[in-house]
Amino acid sequence: MAKGCKFGSHRVIEPKGVLPQPAWKIDNTMEIYDNEILIDVKTLNIDSASFTQIKKEAGNEDEKIAKKMLEIVNERGKHHNPVTGSGGMLVGTVKQIGKDLEGKIDLKVGDKIATLVSLSLTPLKIYEIKEIRKEIDQVDVEAEAIIFESGIYAKLPDDIPENLALSVLDVAGAPAQTAKLVKPGDTVFIIGAGGKSGMLCSYEAKKRAGVTGKVIGMGHSDRSTKRIKDLGFCDVAIQGSAAQALDTYKIIDEVTNGELADITINCVNIPNTEMGSIMATKDNGTVYFFSMATSFTAAALGAEGIGKDVTMIVGNGYTKGHAEIALNVLRESEKIRDLFEKMYA
Repeated sequence: MAKGCKFGSHRVIEPKGVLPQPAWKIDNTMEIYDNEILIDVKTLNIDSASFTQIKKEAGNEDEKIAKKMLEIVNERGKHHNPVTGSGGMLVGTVKQIGKDLEGKIDLKVGDKIATLVSLSLTPLKIYEIKEIRKEIDQVDVEAEAIIFESGIYAKLPDDIPENLALSVLDVAGAPAQTAKLVKPGDTVFIIGAGGKSGMLCSYEAKKRAGVTGKVIGMGHSDRSTKRIKDLGFCDVAIQGSAAQALDTYKIIDEVTNGELADITINCVNIPNTEMGSIMATKDNGTVYFFSMATSFTAAALGAEGIGKDVTMIVGNGYTKGHAEIALNVLRESEKIRDLFEKMYA
């Protein structure tokens, strides 16, 4: 087959002239172009915001969840949730490599990989949904998918089980960006510190802030707050809802003696937490939104409305070395590895 655009625009059906991610519909024909890679898909890891929405719409019933997922893919050619705008990622085995890529990439047929690009831009065809693991946002399937020439991926490590690696790689951008942002002595506020990405961020934040820094973790439920305390990476564990902006501000103002946070990292999958994040952060501080539920409008206009001068970072799921940084957390922390094996493996 002919060579396609390295970014995958040749797969866009509508609207023409856009890239695959913002496109409404893409071509999921599983005959690859000369610069594409075909994957036999084993498991889909649906992003938290998307799966939460799907489960709610489906009444948490497996049959209805499967039906909704198939509807999305059949309509759009990719798993791109029309409500949340997000996707997830996948684990599978390399089935075929386009002739233009042979010898130019570090993959061979049979390699097990996790894609590090969103399902919201990945051509996908699902033949059967085999098992839905609602508690960890994973769905086992018989399916095929395509990676474009510009797509990024990680070979699955030998020392970490597949499902465990998938769970971590799905949120690899969060701990990696935390490692880049946090400096010794920083006060770091992590919203959703008892969740999957929040736990990884807490570990990296404590590691980077050091003994002179302070890490504050917020959980919403009793269970997540207890998890924060039990892990011990946060110097202060608090319970509350970041959707209650004034309450969040008062708590952080109190535990920091009015200083507020140098860096706030938002890892929750619910809307309306923008102002809680912004108000908890000091002027000239940084807010990192690693949440697909974030509204740019609410964040930008909200900060302006209270006269808060903070740097706001959209949670790019990619940063150099993010896969290795995230997997290394499991290798370095026995506590997190044990907990993740119980929850995700």
